Amino acid sequence: MHGPKQTRRILGLLLIGLLLGGCAASGNERPFQFKNLGKSEIDMVADLHVETVNQLARELAIKLYKRNPRELAKVPGMTIERRLELLLNSPRLITHPELNNLYAEKAVPLAFDPAFQGDRVFALMVGITGMLHASYSYRDEFYMLNEMDQQKLYNCARNLEAVAWRLNTYRQENGEPFLYANSPTNLSYERIMSKLIAHQDMMAKIVSDSSNRAINTVVHGIASTTLLPI
Repeated sequence: MHGPKQTRRILGLLLIGLLLGGCAASGNERPFQFKNLGKSEIDMVADLHVETVNQLARELAIKLYKRNPRELAKVPGMTIERRLELLLNSPRLITHPELNNLYAEKAVPLAFDPAFQGDRVFALMVGITGMLHASYSYRDEFYMLNEMDQQKLYNCARNLEAVAWRLNTYRQENGEPFLYANSPTNLSYERIMSKLIAHQDMMAKIVSDSSNRAINTVVHGIASTTLLPI
């Protein structure tokens, strides 16, 4: 038996579904799916955040490969579309032999390691997409019994700040950047990173407020040689 509060919630979601279904018929909104009845409001917000950060990560990967074509050429026959599949397909592939099976924050240092001979863009993006994936508990979709960890979301945001700093700062022995990205006339990479950081911080705050669990806002400088665990 459902209690009065849960019954009102189910009726409310049914009403929202009917409204969204009507909007979808006019082509203005995405169609309602009955699986959404098993989702809380926070779950729906989380789903939208996951979709958005994945799209931003996709844009970042494409831009980095276009600016650094030499990295893609390190793997014969490799294409940007294939890299995107490896990075963002569902279910997510989290082991990549060419990166020594490193994932999330553990893969990031490879992109800036002078001894690394592989695809630096791929290493960086496995790091970024992996941290995002891990921060959402390795899920692409959420339901009422699924929990989120506000600390993982927060740590991911701080790590993304550090990655953005490394991308702008780290140089090879000859003075060239490990990866070409931002320039005085093109700050689009920085804007994408800023959006990713903002989404992670926003989601961390939402989860913290909804669960009454505080975020441990430890001081962690962007120039630190280590990244926070996720």
